[in-house]
This record gives sequence, structure tokens and C-alpha cells, in this order.
Amino acid sequence: MPGSKPVVEIYADGACKGNPGRGGWGAILRTRRDDEWVEKEMFGGEALTTNNRMELLAVISALKALTRPCQATVFTDSQYVQKGISEWIHGWKARGWKTASKEPVKNADLWRELDQLTAGHELRWEWVRGHNGHEGNERADALANKGCAAG
Repeated sequence: MPGSKPVVEIYADGACKGNPGRGGWGAILRTRRDDEWVEKEMFGGEALTTNNRMELLAVISALKALTRPCQATVFTDSQYVQKGISEWIHGWKARGWKTASKEPVKNADLWRELDQLTAGHELRWEWVRGHNGHEGNERADALANKGCAAG
């Protein structure tokens, strides 16, 4: 349909060997083109980071790879990411990036970036249980572990 947004599925995961420690992130983008799905795999890593930062970077990197506004479902096994972007971020922004207990929001740099990257997209955030046989999540986890080795 002309003018309609492409439909995308994003599977994102982060990993960390030690927390903090060597970390990695992985993401799979699946886009519907005609009658088939086209996939793109991505991963990366950092030498000293945390699991939560890698979970966020997986989603940020996937959203950065989108070249135009999309209808996307983001699948993550991180309740930190899913609840953070769906629920908590509204209060953080209203309080000037402070938590309810008036502490600075951890990873605020990444939360701000993620917030900016959501503009223009129609996003749905789905939590999936990690390490539970969910094919997209298992593949994203394997990519995140590849990122750990590269980071």
C-alpha cells in the first residue's frame, strides 16, 4: 500500500561477562518485503560495560539501522528495557531524568538516545522470557555473545 510504513520485527539482546565487564549486544531486523522476510543481523561489544547498557545498545543500534519510519515490534528479554521505555521513562522525563527517589536515572545517556530514536516510528515493545527457546531471542543472544568476544 503506497505511503504505509514498512513492518519490521526487531529481536534485541545484550550480554555481559561480569557486570561490569566485557559486554556485547546483538539484534536481528526482519522486514517484510513482498511475500518474504528479509533479515539483517547486527552485533557489537565494549570492553567494560554493564548488561543493562548492552540491552539498551542492542535496541538503539537496531533503531538506528532503520532508514525510514516503520511499524516495528521490538522483542526483548529485558524488563529493564521494556518497562523503562513503556512505563518509567515518562516519569523520568517529567522529573528531569531523576528517579522517584530523586536519584539520577542510570544510563540516562542511552535512555535519552533511545527516546529520540523512537520518534516517527510506531513501536510495540514485547517482553519475551530469555533462554526459553524463543527463536528470535536465542539468535539475538548468540549475536550478543559474539559481540562480547569482539568487544
